[in-house]
Amino acid sequence: MAKLKVLVAEFDTPAEIVEAAGKVADAGYRDFDAHTPFPIHGLDRAMKVPSSKLGWIVFAHGLAGGLFAFWLQWWTSAVDYPLIIGGKPYFAYQAFVPITFALTILFSAFGSVFGMLFLNRLPRWHHPVLAHPEFRRSTDDRFFLSIESTDPKFDANKTRSLLEQIGGKHIALLESP
Repeated sequence: MAKLKVLVAEFDTPAEIVEAAGKVADAGYRDFDAHTPFPIHGLDRAMKVPSSKLGWIVFAHGLAGGLFAFWLQWWTSAVDYPLIIGGKPYFAYQAFVPITFALTILFSAFGSVFGMLFLNRLPRWHHPVLAHPEFRRSTDDRFFLSIESTDPKFDANKTRSLLEQIGGKHIALLESP
């Protein structure tokens, strides 16, 4: 497996990182990320990040959980072990509501957690950007933009010159161990 290379540039203000991310996206790069100490409004739009698919994953899992719960209760009470209790019909769906609701929530929660892990490509035990000497400041007062070598437009020299043109400081090419 080829080693992952990442070009990392540092920026001083939120406005600079938003502008830089927009220019990188306009240049055609898609496999890049911004690392900031707090959420910045407009950064996703500047990076041209598409809407998350997680909502659809959670919806599908919730629907599957609800249908499974309803089917399981119907099967057990009307087909597998039918009992007439208090003159009620085998298929007394009103009694199915609590279990159906609970399994809908349970399956949605599992879909949310595992969908997030899958979409974020986690767990990822190490990323080259963590080797940048100043990267620890990304949780305090610095803003970083990283472009990965997996991007089709990545060329170490051209990408470095782009980062220099848009005002990046302390640009470093980092490689996975």
